[in-house]
Amino acid sequence: MNKKIAILGLVTAVLALAVGSNKGAYSTEASATQNCLAWERSAAGDVEDLGRPAIDRLAADEPYGQLLGDFVADECMRLNYVQVIGTHNSYHVQPRPALLSAIAAFDPLAAASFEYTHRPLDDQLGDLGVRQVELDLFADPNGGLFAVPLGPLFVPPFLPDPIKPEMLAPGLKVLHIQDIDFGTRCLTFVSCLQTIKAWSDAHPGHLPLMILVEAKDDRLALPPGLPPATVPVAFGEDELDGIDAEIRSIFADDQLITPDDVRGGRATLEEAILKDGWPTLHESRGRFLFAFDNTDAKHDLYLGGHPSLEGRVMFTSSPPGSPESAFVKVNDPVANQDYIRGLVEAGYIVRTRADADTVEARFGLTARRDAALASGAQFVSTDYPEPDPDFSTGYFVEIAADGVNARCNPVLAPPGCDSVSLD
Repeated sequence: MNKKIAILGLVTAVLALAVGSNKGAYSTEASATQNCLAWERSAAGDVEDLGRPAIDRLAADEPYGQLLGDFVADECMRLNYVQVIGTHNSYHVQPRPALLSAIAAFDPLAAASFEYTHRPLDDQLGDLGVRQVELDLFADPNGGLFAVPLGPLFVPPFLPDPIKPEMLAPGLKVLHIQDIDFGTRCLTFVSCLQTIKAWSDAHPGHLPLMILVEAKDDRLALPPGLPPATVPVAFGEDELDGIDAEIRSIFADDQLITPDDVRGGRATLEEAILKDGWPTLHESRGRFLFAFDNTDAKHDLYLGGHPSLEGRVMFTSSPPGSPESAFVKVNDPVANQDYIRGLVEAGYIVRTRADADTVEARFGLTARRDAALASGAQFVSTDYPEPDPDFSTGYFVEIAADGVNARCNPVLAPPGCDSVSLD
């Protein structure tokens, strides 16, 4: 018999021994829950009978020991047991110098907050180990609404940028603020998702990726004497349905982790994550979960007619106690570290921010970053997954060296978790 197959065939038996009596009794009806308990106990050194030495002997037989460890970990580890690095406004390219200077003349704080540029999405995923991205969406049902930003008309050479054909087509567009902070690595929601999917297809088995989505329709007041800014289309039911539709146009159902998948047979989504938990890493690898950042009226509109997000693609940031609560956005990890820890321990998925508005990178401040990592939030978002050469502080956020930006969750992961084998 092939040795690799034999090793896998022994997994259940070996782990069942670890949870048997101190006489090494083995029940052929040992459940998956018992097996995972055995894995946790053996890794923690809690087993005094035959189980621990048996696992040790197999683990010493490389490469099959590594195969055994990875196999068991994926079956027992849930996706919320991991902590990863994400990026904030992952598409963002800072305004050109002349435009940034013009913005600073009337709003210096805003201009300072725009001074960051991310690599293309696939480089972030591949080279930097990012496992959560954020995309800001503007509705453009007729196409062309954002094709000619006003900003370039206000600075030398006072000419519009060349029109990009993608911006003329109907569909959701990706940018930060209309007319003034519109630089982006991917112009449309669909093109961003295509880039992410292409990277995923080339790297099967990666940790699940979260894509955080914010629907934006705020109006912009420009200084007196300037033409009025572009007026965004308000997000209504049709526009919100359009977000789900564009996601499903790129990803097949089996590539998504949706609220329906997680809820299963439970009455509410919250009941499911608190009683049954999130999918395992084995069930989640190579897949995507989408989260809706908005907590304003758009949140309620997205939820309307979809109790516990039935039929929806995205998880919403909803407070505990809500039927649809499973994901919670908590941006400030310093003021809310205990709150975040409590949410994580209870079973919710949390996204927090390690930095904001370029402050940490500009002044080399690390308290917020350190609080975010220690909080146990599964997704720690940053504008700086690598140092920015524009700032001399060297500030950036990573979980481990050598671009491995995933680790066992410091609050929730069981003792058997091995960060090295996660991704």
